[in-house]
Formats: sequence, C-alpha cells, structure tokens
Amino acid sequence: MSWEIWNLRERRSLGELDQAAAWFHKKWGVPLAAYRESMAECIEGKGPVPQWYVAVDGGVVIGGLGVIENDFHDRKDLTPNVCAVYVEEAYRCQGIAGALLEHACADMAGLGVDTLYLLTDHTSFYERYGWEFFCMAQGDGEEVPSRMYVRKWGV
Repeated sequence: MSWEIWNLRERRSLGELDQAAAWFHKKWGVPLAAYRESMAECIEGKGPVPQWYVAVDGGVVIGGLGVIENDFHDRKDLTPNVCAVYVEEAYRCQGIAGALLEHACADMAGLGVDTLYLLTDHTSFYERYGWEFFCMAQGDGEEVPSRMYVRKWGV
C-alpha cells in the first residue's frame, strides 16, 4: 500500500486543507468556500462533526469523504452523514473506499459517535462494509428519492 489516510483535523497545514477542499470541489461541484469553511470547522475541533478524511498517495489526494450533519436531504433527524465519498478512477478496486469508510467509522467512534448515515444511489456497494439499508430519503433538488444507509457500532 503506497497510500495513507489523513484526518484533516490533524493536518493543520493550510496548503493541505486547500488541496483537499479543491479536490472535493472538483469532484462534487459544491462551492469551494463551503468545503473550506467545513474543513476549517473540522480543524477547530469544537465537536465531532464535521470531519474530513483523505486518502493520499505521494502527497496527492486520491480519495476522500466527509462526515457532516446533513448531506442535503429531507431526513434532518438522521445525523451525522457520511458525504462526498469518492476515489479516483485509477485507484478504484484497491480497497481505498472501504478503508476510508472503516477509518471514518473508527474515528467517529473515538469521538463518541455510535451511528452514521449515508445517502446514495448505489446498491450493493456499502453493504460490503457493514452498512445496512435504512429507508428512502429525498435529496434536495432531486426528483427521485435515494437510498439511506446506516452503520451502527457499540450499541
């Protein structure tokens, strides 16, 4: 394994934060300022959410995900949410997404969080990593509901 996972709250370099924010912005189209603001909150460490994690190979971001209060859906009661899960195509099928998910769950457990939710259109992917289908939820601006998954531990 030539890559590693970084918790952004432990990486206080503005250059690393800017690199991560730009990478997520490029993948998801959410405004760059929104990622920077959320990552700055993560670094301030005032609570368990938000958190951001990136997989890095040679200093270059190759994958990542975040944990935020709500991933732009109508089920505000289902929180916190894993969001923005993405792995660069050249790095897929190498266990990086699974490692990121496991790392985030373990880290959140250490921060006192025992349940995470995730909104997706994928089927059969998250189940491989211990996630269970929970319900359908309506994404903001989406015409069709998406699948909401849950992952619990220590309960």
